[in-house]
Amino acid sequence: MKRRKFLQNASLTGIGVAVGASVLAKNTAKDISSEIVSEATNSPTTFPIVIATWDVPNATNKAGQVLDEGKSALDAIEQGCMAEEADASNQSVGLGGLPDRDGNVTLDACIMNKDGNYGSVVYIQNIVHAISIARKVMEETPHVILAGKGAEKFAVSQGFKRVNLLTEASKKRWEKWKVTSEYKPIINIENHDTIGMLAIDKNGDISGGCTTSGLAFKMAGRVGDSPIIGSGLFIDNKIGGATATGLGEEVLKTVGSFLIVELMRQGRTPQEACEEAILRIVTSNPNFKNFQVGYIALNKKGETGYYSIHERFSTSIYKDGKNENFKSDFYNKT
Repeated sequence: MKRRKFLQNASLTGIGVAVGASVLAKNTAKDISSEIVSEATNSPTTFPIVIATWDVPNATNKAGQVLDEGKSALDAIEQGCMAEEADASNQSVGLGGLPDRDGNVTLDACIMNKDGNYGSVVYIQNIVHAISIARKVMEETPHVILAGKGAEKFAVSQGFKRVNLLTEASKKRWEKWKVTSEYKPIINIENHDTIGMLAIDKNGDISGGCTTSGLAFKMAGRVGDSPIIGSGLFIDNKIGGATATGLGEEVLKTVGSFLIVELMRQGRTPQEACEEAILRIVTSNPNFKNFQVGYIALNKKGETGYYSIHERFSTSIYKDGKNENFKSDFYNKT
């Protein structure tokens, strides 16, 4: 199934405030079945390892090759995400991403290294590799986030070329959407996803990245969870990392990736932490059947976890020279 077809149609209004229900989550997380999750992915493994949201074999294979060459997890994250950003057939990341309601393709991305340093771009246009600009923000500026035209100007100053990101295929889908769609916030008729990636290199160091074109046909200026530290991505090299995909508004409300890392700090496995983070959403928002969120996590041992609200979420894992996709367990089985 196409990843973008996976999310349920979701409204940007009528979504309840997601307040953490930690006690309830702790009492119920361990009761959730994880039969679909492969035991092999939840046991300690030799390094290096890459895990990414969705079925993205090109991305994880590229990142895995970089790690096999002895390079850093940060290099692997950047190059793995770049593989998806350059793929025009993927209409949710980089070149060919579906535009906002005004027909502009806008990208969000962030990256975080083993030292806790972080770089992000939000609402950047005309630059294919948002993940690379995020890294440049982290390494070449005193800031952690650049936005819009400022981010684009910075990218050009760093030698990146402006490119029209709206492909003919994405333009046609936008024009079709305009025929029957009204311009109002409650419409969310097109689904989206994010490429989130975590990696451990041969030194045992962890980095992560997240890149997306965001919610298709969104209101101009909308930014989701993907470029926001603690929500779309969080890394603590002493503990592990987590990243998210799905309706960013819900991930933002619960600071989901930071939550997962903190749960792992308290002794939860990556799988248990992902399950509890999903419970924080579904136990506080009665509309959870109308939207999707999925998480992946990786701890310092190389153990992985992944979980979502609805079915058809999956994760790609590269380790021991093998590149495999695993179906995720999910909360809503009714």
